[in-house]
Amino acid sequence: MFDVIVVGGGLAGLVAANEAADRGRKVLLLDQEGEQSLGGQAFWSLGGLFMIDTPEQRRMGIKDSHALASGDWMGSAQFDRPEDANPRKVAEAYLEFAAGEMHPWLKSVGMRWFPIVGWAERGGEMAHGHGNSVPRFHITWGTGPGVVAPFERLVRAHASAGRITMEFRRKVSGLIVEGGIVKGVQGDVLASDGADRGKSTSREVIGTFEHRAEAVVITTGGIGGDHDMVRQYWPEDRLGKAPERMVAGVPDYVDGQMQRVAENAGAGIINGDRMWHYTEGLANWDPIWPNHGIRILPGPSSMWFDANGERMEAPYLPGFDSLGTLKRILSTGHEHSWFILTQKIIEKEFALSGSEQNPDLTSGKWSEVLKRRMLNKGAPAPVEAFKEHGEDFVVADSLEELVSGMTKITPQVPVDIEKIRTQIEMRDAQIDNEFSKDVQITAIRGARNYRGDRLIRTAKPHRILDRENGPLIAVRLNVLTRKSLGGLHTDVTGQVLRPDGTAFEGLFAAGEVAGFGGGGYHGYNALEGTFLGGCIFSGRAVGRSV
Repeated sequence: MFDVIVVGGGLAGLVAANEAADRGRKVLLLDQEGEQSLGGQAFWSLGGLFMIDTPEQRRMGIKDSHALASGDWMGSAQFDRPEDANPRKVAEAYLEFAAGEMHPWLKSVGMRWFPIVGWAERGGEMAHGHGNSVPRFHITWGTGPGVVAPFERLVRAHASAGRITMEFRRKVSGLIVEGGIVKGVQGDVLASDGADRGKSTSREVIGTFEHRAEAVVITTGGIGGDHDMVRQYWPEDRLGKAPERMVAGVPDYVDGQMQRVAENAGAGIINGDRMWHYTEGLANWDPIWPNHGIRILPGPSSMWFDANGERMEAPYLPGFDSLGTLKRILSTGHEHSWFILTQKIIEKEFALSGSEQNPDLTSGKWSEVLKRRMLNKGAPAPVEAFKEHGEDFVVADSLEELVSGMTKITPQVPVDIEKIRTQIEMRDAQIDNEFSKDVQITAIRGARNYRGDRLIRTAKPHRILDRENGPLIAVRLNVLTRKSLGGLHTDVTGQVLRPDGTAFEGLFAAGEVAGFGGGGYHGYNALEGTFLGGCIFSGRAVGRSV
């Protein structure tokens, strides 16, 4: 009855289903959640896309190129394994796409981008190493919902025309393999559940199903919602011991189950130890899913201290090197760290990741952005709400009161006030001159040379302990689980491979379950905007090949 079965209704699945239907293929799209969750984790994202040499960059005076971006990517990926051959090929193909067809193609389906390009994951060390040399983070108008909407619209049009059939509350538990070839899927029909998007849903089984097709495409996401599975793959040799406590950056249905189903059927998995978790996680005071965490997207000015109260050295500065900073934090034997900042910094520099935390950008209206980010006094309302209600925040008029509040939050690791005071005073003494030996002060001034950072992302350098800049704010930062950088081993077309490298006929994969393509096209480090970009690119490739 069907030519192609797509398992997973997230961004990669929507793109793959649409592309296959465009080619005249009859497609079945399955998802274990309800129709209200169509779009998956992408819906909750900030909507950032890694693109190269775009009109938005050129208007901001950014000189980018395929060659510069390729150098940044390969310096960050640090491919060093024999099994990285396909991930490297996918990375090269994505870079070609991001420097060419990506922007006009996405624009043709209705996407538009906020004109100020963000500068994420800046690296902070050598030019040949990790990091973005220039801003490349293009925030989609409408944030995550704005990324999902064009492809949902296209899929629904195909569904109305009978080319795509969508079935929800279908949990695939097995692949049908005959003669070494995948012929279909089987699993459980789950009871209807009208829970809001992102909320936990019932796993009550009310029946079974079986569907057959020429090709099965897995697009079911990563493992970040299952912290036991995260710990199973955690690379202690590279990062240190896995944290006992982490907050969840994804809903609990992002559990890696289809990766296990495919592996049990004979699919190869590579680079499972490569993963991307953030160090600036907050416990959400108004959670949607269990253990819901929100990431701070910081500007460069907050002072960052480890759990012992030692100021962290370069490149472990806000926004520079996520993976290196994670290793640095865990090297203390503790799982948390601290930002210390001022009201002036939080007003200019704090943003929270996620569509629901950025209602102005999600609205897609300039009037809302101007009102919330440029005309209003104070930090954006979602940030102020965390400051008022969040369990990780301390607000105080004096350093003594601030440090006392920090110790109340983490009494098992008290912070010494004189150690903190000395380090802040030494930093503050560097503000009076236009030159400085403090790397972070130099980085702040460098950031303000970029018009976008000066306008909305980087506060003017000032003394932390000057009361005119207060109150003082301390933020406990937790490890927040987010993305799998490894997964099902595929070639550039999305064909899943067996452990011996041969094709597992009939089986394809795209998105995070495939390490965003190839089984790990990021290598060890992500440059941001490459998660949604990887879902779109790998979903497109699969849809055009099945």
